[in-house]
Amino acid sequence: MAYSEEIRNAAKGLYLKRWLPREIAQELSLNSVRVVYQWVEKYAWDSLLSEIQLEDAIALRVQLLLNREKKSQAELDELDRLISQHVRLKKELLQLREKEVGLKEREAAIAAGDEPPEPRRGRKSGGQSKGGKGKKGKTPKNNVGELLPEDFQPFLDTLFGYQLRCREAMHDPEVPRTRNILKSRQIGMTYYFAGEALEDAALTGGNQIFLSATRAQAEVFRSYIINIAREFLNVELSGNPIILSNGAELHFLSTNSNSAQSRSGNVYIDEYFWIPGFTKLSNVASAMATQTRWRKTYFSTPSAKAHPGYGFWTGDDWKNGKDSRKDVEFPTLDDYRDGGRVCPDRQWRYAITVEDAVASGCNLIDVDELRDEYADEVFRNLFMCEFVDDEASVFKFGQLEGCGVDTELWEDFDPRAARPFGTREVWLGYDPSRTRDNATLVVVAPPLLSGEPFRVLERHRWRGLNFQHHVAEIAKIFKRYRVTYIGVDITGIGAGVFDLLKTKFPREAHAIHYSVESKNRLVLKMIDVVEAGRISWDRLLKDIPLAFMAIKRTTTGSGNAMTFKAGRDATTGHADDFFAISHAVINEPLDHTNKRTSTWAIQK
Repeated sequence: MAYSEEIRNAAKGLYLKRWLPREIAQELSLNSVRVVYQWVEKYAWDSLLSEIQLEDAIALRVQLLLNREKKSQAELDELDRLISQHVRLKKELLQLREKEVGLKEREAAIAAGDEPPEPRRGRKSGGQSKGGKGKKGKTPKNNVGELLPEDFQPFLDTLFGYQLRCREAMHDPEVPRTRNILKSRQIGMTYYFAGEALEDAALTGGNQIFLSATRAQAEVFRSYIINIAREFLNVELSGNPIILSNGAELHFLSTNSNSAQSRSGNVYIDEYFWIPGFTKLSNVASAMATQTRWRKTYFSTPSAKAHPGYGFWTGDDWKNGKDSRKDVEFPTLDDYRDGGRVCPDRQWRYAITVEDAVASGCNLIDVDELRDEYADEVFRNLFMCEFVDDEASVFKFGQLEGCGVDTELWEDFDPRAARPFGTREVWLGYDPSRTRDNATLVVVAPPLLSGEPFRVLERHRWRGLNFQHHVAEIAKIFKRYRVTYIGVDITGIGAGVFDLLKTKFPREAHAIHYSVESKNRLVLKMIDVVEAGRISWDRLLKDIPLAFMAIKRTTTGSGNAMTFKAGRDATTGHADDFFAISHAVINEPLDHTNKRTSTWAIQK
């Protein structure tokens, strides 16, 4: 079967994002996975992959799997293998660097007429090393009894400057025991703190506690620790919690874990600006680290100024605690970026933008490429440590934060099933970009019972494809779900999509004509839904709240009436998520108090 160039380009894009051939074949409804392998060979896609840093590719794949709802056991196993490969790659890069240094030293010595220095010899690998299984007698479980500080040097040699700066602060007696780190995404801080905690636990016997927004993210910490121990220390660790031979316990908890309050030790809180109920969580963390020997480490990418953690970062919470503190000045963001600062509230604050990370040795990121890929406001938020200000926004971060949920709790939804939502109906919302070659589609489950919220089951983004491919992808969703409605913005590429959908699905396809009145109706409907707490989505989809906060009040051109505006251009195109969701939800009348009287449907 011959496939169009659009299909082949779609496959290429997925392949370069590290999708597996079988996943590509399934996603694009190809007749066989063999055609993907043929394209890879014929068009030399692997040569393109070789231009991408392997470590960066692993990070992309890990992020893809983390964002998938209800991961299968095979995907969980793959996630563990990727983290293992990432740690092994760190070790191999270190060995290559050491080999290059050794060769340069020998060449310099020979050129000077001196005897070449003896080659560096690392610790022998295999069962005879410290903590290994080859020693005589029975080896204790999770044995770390013979590890020395110098045994961790190979791990330390893999770190970049900003990671080492966090380590220096930990060992500096002048630095308080609370570290607060604002960071760019994807710069390896989970990897570093996993190694730091393992070193502390092995050498001091201190407990380590990891709190993350979700169980999946907590398990990433555990996987990094197991693989760092295996690759750099030749020690095999197991268990959950991991209990070392010296008595140290390593606990990996999600923020909704009821057992968190009963622990004590060094506490690491990951992505705390995206955790609901931060104030309560911070109190729990402080309780776990009450004793002065324990440290507290908070690190996260920023979210919005309205998040409860914002005052914790700026020091405003501390200043508001007593009148005598109100005029106390704190360092600026630039100060924090310049190696960190000790602050009046006994916290050490450090900020690491993506530009700082690259300047500090991280050669895995192309900043210019990121600027092209992300809308400007999103780039500043995700990579430049800038908080979103929702003061002028119609939707407030506090409201949107409550909409993010753990989708593992949706027992009636299984995205891996042939029919993910059974026979229940869903509504679709399609929104094309006005200035870019991409579009967004969401699958929304409407409420069936009183008190049930709308649920965003899936979100799809298509880029660099024509409208015929969009229609083909939408048709696949019709096969997987019982779709009773799809709202399509017919601006630009949307007109072509709607024409084809109207032919295929005449009852379900509905055109949305944009005007001041229709846009106001969409926004007002979403205001009603959000303020009533009647919608939810996966809390890992952090850019959905950003899309909602892009909606702002304004006046019409004549200045005589209020309306709403949103970034619908290349600068703030992330509002596409909001409009796609609104195109689905608008199928419910503005007055939704009249209950739907029937759930029967005629099977096609």
